[in-house]
Amino acid sequence: MADTTTNEHSHQLLDRVVIRFAGDSGDGMQLAGDRFTTSSAVLGNDLATFPDFPAEIRAPAGTLAGVSAFQVHISDHDILTPGDAPNVLVAMNPAALRANVATLPPGAMVIVNVDAFDERSVAKAGYDANPLSDGSLSAYTVYEVPMTSITTEVSKDAGVKPRDAERSKNFFALGLISWLYTRPTEPTVAWIEARYHDKPLVKEANLRAFKAGYHFGETTELFESAYEVRPAALEPGEYTNVTGNTALAWGLIAASVRSGLPLFVGTYPITPASDILHELSKQKHFGVRTFQAEDEIAGVGAALGAAFGGALGVTTTSGPGLDLKSETIGLAVSLELPLVVVDVQRGGPSTGLPTKAEQADLLHAIYGRHGEAPLPVVAAKTPSHCFDAALEAARLAVRYRTPVILLSDGYLANGSEPWRLPVVDDLVTIDPDFATGPNHVDESGNATFWPYARDEETLVRPWAPPGVAGLEHRIGGLEKADGSGNVSYDGANHERMTRLRAARIAGIARDLPPVEVDDPDGDADVLVVGWGSTYGAIVAGVRRVRATGRSVAHAHLVHLNPFPANLGDVLASYRAVLVPEVNLGQLSRLLRAEYLVDAVSFTQMKGVPFRAAALEAAILGQIERVQGVKEASGVTEGAAGGNGKVVQ
Repeated sequence: MADTTTNEHSHQLLDRVVIRFAGDSGDGMQLAGDRFTTSSAVLGNDLATFPDFPAEIRAPAGTLAGVSAFQVHISDHDILTPGDAPNVLVAMNPAALRANVATLPPGAMVIVNVDAFDERSVAKAGYDANPLSDGSLSAYTVYEVPMTSITTEVSKDAGVKPRDAERSKNFFALGLISWLYTRPTEPTVAWIEARYHDKPLVKEANLRAFKAGYHFGETTELFESAYEVRPAALEPGEYTNVTGNTALAWGLIAASVRSGLPLFVGTYPITPASDILHELSKQKHFGVRTFQAEDEIAGVGAALGAAFGGALGVTTTSGPGLDLKSETIGLAVSLELPLVVVDVQRGGPSTGLPTKAEQADLLHAIYGRHGEAPLPVVAAKTPSHCFDAALEAARLAVRYRTPVILLSDGYLANGSEPWRLPVVDDLVTIDPDFATGPNHVDESGNATFWPYARDEETLVRPWAPPGVAGLEHRIGGLEKADGSGNVSYDGANHERMTRLRAARIAGIARDLPPVEVDDPDGDADVLVVGWGSTYGAIVAGVRRVRATGRSVAHAHLVHLNPFPANLGDVLASYRAVLVPEVNLGQLSRLLRAEYLVDAVSFTQMKGVPFRAAALEAAILGQIERVQGVKEASGVTEGAAGGNGKVVQ
């Protein structure tokens, strides 16, 4: 279906727009948003998405608890967040309107399915009067569109039952927004035809609804203008639109390919990590083996067993599952075997907020095991970076014979962005360096294999899969004698082994890239330190601050245990350190303990990402605070020597 926009509407260029689709859980808002995102990706826009849905599979229809939404930010330039506030809200019923209207700035466009605003639905949403007629929406530009009735009407002669036709109203909304923002229609049409090829009535209803929405836009007199957001100037290459969970799954496959190890995933489904299992289960042609266990403990146990057998063992989970896996992760620390543990964080504690994002598992990842059980912790920062983070977690696990916890979260897992596909040959090579023969000569001159003989530099023990002649050995959860691996209850040996395990993990810092600081002018007093999914909002906030003429520096941590070797020097070179987190200040606590720096926490725990405006305000507040201290103490630039920066 070609673009047939008529001259009756003006055509305006925009550099960006934020659109939010909202309706009942069963209204297909996630699908509509995803299809709009795909069309925008095909067009070449930069984009960022934020799916927002309830935990209940199907909450009561028409209630606030059942509202599902999908926000997408498209632009003709580089963007990092799904947008602070929607420019356009598509509300399929009164509950969707009420749940989202407070996020709209004055002048925003509101497109409502007017057919859903009957007296009963209005009351169920908690309104005392119909918001379309009581003047409460006067700050917005409201368009009332009879989406349900048009959708059912266009499908009448196709033999589609009215109730079944009504379900296609999400495609009517998608068609209308596709016209309004000049999206290519071919990708959506092709997707509908492929997705529902074996359900001809469903396919026909969806196609008719989509086309009806598109043509309603171009023929109605409601809209004065259509809009266009042109493609972004992206780096040359082949791109795909990817979610964090998909990118993470692909990163694990890449690690398998680059290490030559078969990938085994032992796991138990849990929101929001389940899509990693779904994606990996499709990739058997890469030698991937997925095992859906009966519970979290069985999943990690199977993954650790696979690692003992010489595979790249992986288990995926969220916070509640990480609780249950902790004992086996401790076993992996004792065994000194590679294991990648993916924790897609969500709101907690306990069942908490299953579909909302949070960063509150950091301290658990670092300390959440009994005994001294250190391990590396790596955190992804964007949906596409989940690929790189997975590859790095696997590299550390294999190189240093250790379990590694990889932290993602619900925002990264479900959000999406364009990703330039890497060249496989350019990816890091991971060498399993399996043991090939005996490594110890006993008192009788016999060559034997010691499972805990260590490399002098890295303190890494040899990895010897079972079944190799001459490499028979014993490992387990009981403390082992240094070198031989025999069970040992000797206190001095236990302390030595404990210190060796800790030193091995601490030594990984030598193998990590230094912290990179974004401080273009080199004169910033305030350093913003982030980790995980705060990256986009922090960088957007930093850009806003710099646009006002102020200086601010930014560093984002991917390696959280051990920290990069130069982090202490970086922190010490700024007067103030601001740490935004979606928790109650876990990274700031670690930085204070490790480096004695007065890290200032800026936190929220609302189940949603930071807004760039909130970060901008927090950064400006710190800049003003530091300036006040400098003025009160009479400090001038250069007084502290070097770049004139001191830590307060």
